[in-house]
Amino acid sequence: MNREIAVVAFAQTDHRRAGEELSEVELLMPVLHDVLARTGLRTADLDFVCSGSSDYLAGRAFSFTLALDGVGAWPPISESHVEMDGAWALYEAWTKLLTGDADTALVYAYGKSSPGSLRDVLTRQLDPYYVAPLWPDSIALAALQAQALIDAGEADEPALAAVAARDRENAAGNPHAQLRGPVPHGDHVVRPLRRGDCPPVGDGAAAVILAAGERARALAARPAWIRGIDHRVEAHALGVRDLTDSPSTRLAAEHAGAFERPVDTAELHAPFTSQEIVLRKALRLDGTVRVNPSGGALAANPVMAAGLIRIGEAAARIHRGASDRALAHATSGPCLQQNLVAVLEGDPR
Repeated sequence: MNREIAVVAFAQTDHRRAGEELSEVELLMPVLHDVLARTGLRTADLDFVCSGSSDYLAGRAFSFTLALDGVGAWPPISESHVEMDGAWALYEAWTKLLTGDADTALVYAYGKSSPGSLRDVLTRQLDPYYVAPLWPDSIALAALQAQALIDAGEADEPALAAVAARDRENAAGNPHAQLRGPVPHGDHVVRPLRRGDCPPVGDGAAAVILAAGERARALAARPAWIRGIDHRVEAHALGVRDLTDSPSTRLAAEHAGAFERPVDTAELHAPFTSQEIVLRKALRLDGTVRVNPSGGALAANPVMAAGLIRIGEAAARIHRGASDRALAHATSGPCLQQNLVAVLEGDPR
């Protein structure tokens, strides 16, 4: 079945350094109410619900079942969950709508990084036999990638600082961003990365609503149609990868149709400045493309929601007429290990 699927609404929290006073449900509920209100839908009108989160970030098994209280226990819902960023939950919901088994879907994601040491928690993603026991934290691994770029002559520290300055300047107009405007670049955290090259640690949540065909047109004045979406993965072992390139991003973009026609906007899930340089090359983005007008993950990086936010931000620009064809990217794992690319378009004006 060839169906048109669109993002018809997007909502997110005001991201902040710590929200200890809020449970995951309390973090989610305002966002879910907001995204439903934007379409006039009720929970009973949703055909499918899919979420993205991480048990090892939450520190307990099956943590997503508690978050379902934010959706509501009645009426019964058709629900699924991915143990990944919410962008992959959106991919599952998109396939559900493509089959014709649903006409509307709610996708949400959340993450609370503040309770523990995020740098150490993310080490649990690594190879459990050879790499994880060495405890290389997430910033150290990103520094390896940044140094590889510098050694290859594709970047230097001023170029990394320029990426951070541009993204955080863009975030000045984003009321939800955790960091906005000029931010001191600071001392080295792990060479060559300085504090300004790294994402803020914070808590946050996001949600989108997908709808198919005429249902989408009834729910949004200008739906953001998903013209293509694909995701690919690199080898798990960092030692067999070229960290200065991202072939999985390039392949996902090719299969999503990103290279068929130019895009005017790109929302890139690049938590580190060096990763934005890698992604720009893989996605063939030139100076005419507006990159991370929201500020990207350098302005707010709620783990497990930041990728879904990139899709939501790209869709929101189409909704309000600021973009006609946008690219959204999400990543998971160390050094851009797994990558998802979506291409969204608005109806001709």
